[in-house]
Amino acid sequence: MAMSKDDMAMVAMEIVAYSGDARTKYLQAMDAIAEKDFAKAEALIKEGDDLILGAHNQQTELIRKEAAGESIEIGFLTVHAQDHLMTAMLLSDMCKKFIKMFKNQ
Repeated sequence: MAMSKDDMAMVAMEIVAYSGDARTKYLQAMDAIAEKDFAKAEALIKEGDDLILGAHNQQTELIRKEAAGESIEIGFLTVHAQDHLMTAMLLSDMCKKFIKMFKNQ
């Protein structure tokens, strides 16, 4: 059975929302890193990572459904959601690297 277009849009918007909230936490963490407040930065990164998990769970559910033979229609909104998720995940990685770099200075 195929997911309805409305269901697919809802999943995509959830991914965008989780990813956008995570991105905000990561950008706040970057500000904390610049101020050398590493405890605050690490707490913000943890909050962002928890949000990313929500987005990742939505993405994994789509993968699971497709692997089970369900028809998944990939539209522009889904691609947009994937872009948000991947850029937020990259920002998480960058924050973690920056903490390592700046702590050693």
